[in-house]
Amino acid sequence: MSILIDQNSKVLVQGITGNAGLFHSSQMLKYGTNIVAGVTPGKGGEWVLDGKIPVFDLVATAIEMTGADVSILFVPARNAMDAIYEAAEAKIPLLICITSGIPVQDMMRVKAYLSNKNIRLIGPSSPGLVTPMEANIGIIPGDIAFSGNVGVVSRAGTLTYEVLYNLQKNGIGISTCVGIGSDPVLGTGLVEILRMFEADLHTDHVVIIGEIGGNEEEKAADFILGNMSKPVVAFIAGKTAPEGTQMGHAGAIVAGESGNAVNKIKLFESIGVRVARFPGEIPILLSI
Repeated sequence: MSILIDQNSKVLVQGITGNAGLFHSSQMLKYGTNIVAGVTPGKGGEWVLDGKIPVFDLVATAIEMTGADVSILFVPARNAMDAIYEAAEAKIPLLICITSGIPVQDMMRVKAYLSNKNIRLIGPSSPGLVTPMEANIGIIPGDIAFSGNVGVVSRAGTLTYEVLYNLQKNGIGISTCVGIGSDPVLGTGLVEILRMFEADLHTDHVVIIGEIGGNEEEKAADFILGNMSKPVVAFIAGKTAPEGTQMGHAGAIVAGESGNAVNKIKLFESIGVRVARFPGEIPILLSI
């Protein structure tokens, strides 16, 4: 079982004819993900990936012809806002934005635009989602996780892969892994994913991969304290990050006490969340 995506998800790739879009679409297709269409303006009528995937000029046309219900965006940052708008106007229910470097003001406009629509955005700067043996939508390597009962939600990118690999090495499978992204303004936060995992009958444990910057972990702690019955294990990256310095991600910056990793760890521990000192300790703390 899973949240958000499964073997029935029909995937549309916006920006499929670009280098990143083509490469990762080929990887998703090899995994077994049901990619039904691509969209690149001006490329409509072409076929890619050995003639397996049709390309359309417009998202609305692609949905009409294929029934796509998930869109993943591999588009340049300067075009990302318009691409999200186009997909939302076409009423596709789930958008996954891989693009990094989208201006904060653009994302503020996007978030306001989507606030009264029944559309979920994951990202931007998301590595994607994977439900083992069913669908892998994004850039997460498909061979580092197998099916199980641990839900994983992450603010990080490549650190997500390390955690999944450590779980796999220790014989622990996952229900779904969701990379929510690492930018300052996100479409979907930790709390919303935690709520889904709490409701999922096939998820028995949850792993949070957090980092410095922002207050997603603080909001998650409030939610866990009052709403979660399932055990949660966390890892917070950036304990040695210097104040005022951006550490890799646009949202990963400590300003005074705000966004401090040590404070986030203390908060989680104060409500009973077990916090790993390093990624390899997560399987031990799960005690499955």
